[in-house]
Amino acid sequence: MPRARTITAGKASPTVAKGPHYRIDIADLHSHRFAVTLTITQPIEVQRVALPVWIPGSYLVREFAKHLQSVRAEQSGKAVPLQQLDKRTWQATCQPDQNLVLHYELYALDNSVRTAWLDAQRGFFNGTSLCLQVAGQEALPHTLELVASPATADWSVATGLTATKVNKQGFGTYRAAHYDELVDCPVEMGAFWSGSFTACGVPHRFVVAGALPSFDGARLLADTKKICEVEIQFWHGSKKPPHTEYVFMLNAVDDGYGGLEHRNSTALIANRRDLPRVGDTKASEGYTTLLGLISHEYFHTWNVKRLRPAELATYDYTQENYTELLWFFEGFTSYYDDLLLRRANLIDDATYFKLLTKTFNQVDQAPGRLIQSVAEASFDAWVKYYRQDENTPNATISYYTKGALVALCFDLTLRAEGKTTLDDVMRALWTRCQGGPMAESDFAAVLQELGGRSFAKEIAAWVHSTRELPVKKLLAPFGVDLHDDPAQMAQKLGLRVSEAKGTVTIKVVLRDGAAEKAGFSSNDEWLGVEWAEGGKKGGTTQAWRLNKVDDLPMLLGKQKTVTALVSRDKRLLRLPLTVPATSTTARISVKDAKAVTPWMTGTKA
Repeated sequence: MPRARTITAGKASPTVAKGPHYRIDIADLHSHRFAVTLTITQPIEVQRVALPVWIPGSYLVREFAKHLQSVRAEQSGKAVPLQQLDKRTWQATCQPDQNLVLHYELYALDNSVRTAWLDAQRGFFNGTSLCLQVAGQEALPHTLELVASPATADWSVATGLTATKVNKQGFGTYRAAHYDELVDCPVEMGAFWSGSFTACGVPHRFVVAGALPSFDGARLLADTKKICEVEIQFWHGSKKPPHTEYVFMLNAVDDGYGGLEHRNSTALIANRRDLPRVGDTKASEGYTTLLGLISHEYFHTWNVKRLRPAELATYDYTQENYTELLWFFEGFTSYYDDLLLRRANLIDDATYFKLLTKTFNQVDQAPGRLIQSVAEASFDAWVKYYRQDENTPNATISYYTKGALVALCFDLTLRAEGKTTLDDVMRALWTRCQGGPMAESDFAAVLQELGGRSFAKEIAAWVHSTRELPVKKLLAPFGVDLHDDPAQMAQKLGLRVSEAKGTVTIKVVLRDGAAEKAGFSSNDEWLGVEWAEGGKKGGTTQAWRLNKVDDLPMLLGKQKTVTALVSRDKRLLRLPLTVPATSTTARISVKDAKAVTPWMTGTKA
């Protein structure tokens, strides 16, 4: 196990105008409260401060100010009038020649990567949850002071912020060039596991909170290093990447999954049972999924944190920031996360195509793909993708999964035509946009420049319409088949269900499926099935309790038309259900390993 160490980013910058200073104390671990002291050295007479309503990378207005409490202001120890103007903004009337000091507390008990958490074992926060934005001073350097306490004597700190004066555990003062940088560097605190490695000359740190004693840290570091090296080389070859250090922060929990990208760090959450275990020689399915998450968030270091939608060139923390390009920034990243695991030799061809099959079926089995284009889904992320309900699969499509298939279609098309690859297009976009804001027109221009023709028709069909993607046709020349396999019963009926403790609960009823035609609704409890023997009234009735949807073939035999017994809001209903004769699901597999090799290895045929 590598020796733990704290990564810093060098010496402090020359003296400049003093910007806001945030002192973060532990108010109380058991009531989950951070205490923040904000010092504004150059306030204006009517000084406004505000807390963001969203965090970049997670496209939902989350109203972080709902957890802010006990706000007060003072100058020279005397109270200053403070008025709340709206849900997120406060205004102080003060003397411009004196420091303005604000005191407030934040409740922190959201065990996710997006907000803040504090208990007796661990502390975590994003600046968007704790740090009020000082109007007029956003571009000034900001400092953050993390204060140790007796209750956290065995805790350490991990963050992508630049340390200026910290102790061995990492408590002390950090700096950021401006407010955007401050809130783009989450902070992890606790008695976590820590390890480090160097990838392509860049120091990386990996910290894990909540791991089991069987956790194999050495393997996680070795595999993550392979991912980082492959991705740095993907973008820059032998040149240096834009970040000079990087921190992975993983919160291992009983049940959870997700990640949020930052410029030189990422916050991750995963099931602790999916971490690699000492003595295991084969990667579990859960560990492969975790490696895919690591690959995804690290790829975002380039694709969305630097190369990003022109509409998000400057973040507006007050409201939604709309773009139609999430199919590119999230979807293309989703395409490359698993593909680069293959190129790092962390998975084989069979595993890669199993993952691709899953992505294809997630799109193919969502009726919303025929309702909304992937560009429209990107724009609607704020109200649809991040606010999912039982109708989401019928009304929209994921810009992650369909965006990944769009990337696949472009890559295979470019490779088949022989002039370039999507890899080359991504690198050319980085150069064209100077690692900064880009528009769809930039993508179209690079495609035409490297591909030797206009791809306007493909962009219109694959991105801006609801036409089916030509995945099967494009896979064939690369020795890859897309087969039809028999579908499971829930898919055949057009249902998504929960089967906890032997109770079948309807979660989603898919559009135009047999279950919708029968009258099923979300939240129904499917109790069983019955029918008259031989289909004749007055004959013997067959009636069976249902514990799993996949048990239906066993219960029904050759019977196709039955009555489904359903409980809805405590009422017992009988729904006429006809089980479809056939239904299929896709399976993607390699037919010609030689033909697929250039694609898998990132070379040209």
